Amino acid sequence: MGPDPAVADVRRAVRGALAGVEAGALVLVACSGGADSLALAACLGFVAPRLGLRAGLLTVDHGLQAGSGDRARELVQLAPTLGLDPAEVLSVSVGRDGGPEAAARDARYKALDAAAERLGAAVVLLGHTLNDQAETVLMRLARGSGSRSLAGMPERFGRYRRPLLGVSRTRTEQACEALGLAPWKDPHNADQAYTRARVRGEALPVLERTLGPGIAEALARTARLCRDDADALDDWADSAYAEARGLGAGLDVGVLEGLPGAVRRRVIQRAAVDAGAPASALAAVHIEEVERLVTQWHGQRAVDLPGGVGVVRRYGTLIFASNLS
Repeated sequence: MGPDPAVADVRRAVRGALAGVEAGALVLVACSGGADSLALAACLGFVAPRLGLRAGLLTVDHGLQAGSGDRARELVQLAPTLGLDPAEVLSVSVGRDGGPEAAARDARYKALDAAAERLGAAVVLLGHTLNDQAETVLMRLARGSGSRSLAGMPERFGRYRRPLLGVSRTRTEQACEALGLAPWKDPHNADQAYTRARVRGEALPVLERTLGPGIAEALARTARLCRDDADALDDWADSAYAEARGLGAGLDVGVLEGLPGAVRRRVIQRAAVDAGAPASALAAVHIEEVERLVTQWHGQRAVDLPGGVGVVRRYGTLIFASNLS
């Protein structure tokens, strides 16, 4: 008999994510101990040696809950039985910038990046599922961030890969049960103080009741379809940004006027971030106000952006700088 269907689904997803990785390379999985990352870790331990790869595990202890260190050490002790070696606990200190969720995410990725670099890992797998993708799309749509929001989380960025974006959370729970693994249930996932927890526990269920089942699948499918469009527009914006900047630090209004709105707004967003505006705090309303300096110019004053960045139009140029008067 073959493996349980849920286990087979996760293994198939891992195998697809590792296609093209050079034989002998080290692949790490970031594992919190929840059902998603635990199923991913177990299936990586099975798939990796069959592809001629080495596999290891990293778990991040954010220090935000009592007993978090003990749980992290238990995961490291479990790792060898899953075929994962090396296995390490990464202890981090979580700051406050951007709120608790963003601060924890920033600390986690910094620790994962440093460990992957030190260990010489070619790939780090993340356990985000189809449900996480749907939640992300809804959260970003609430910010009015445009088509990039609909593109959701990418399957790959840098050394990171997300094999499970087409696999449901229910499926990973079934895989853990079939493999005899007991996942940890993070109380933060049900804490209504966190935006994602509210989306998961309230917003998506309301949509399911109102519009019918399959909302998470539909949102994840929309993300996949929109990513190609968003990537193409981003490539165009990269070229337009280079042209608009020319030799100076500002943006040439003449170049911006000749661009479609979707590309122009992307160019403005890049300039704002490069000037020091936090990308996580920039909303569509900020970008649109700057765009009016191009499309509805009547001598208006500077536009204030998050991070203390201001934008002013002078002599046919948009100038992005701090402390503009």
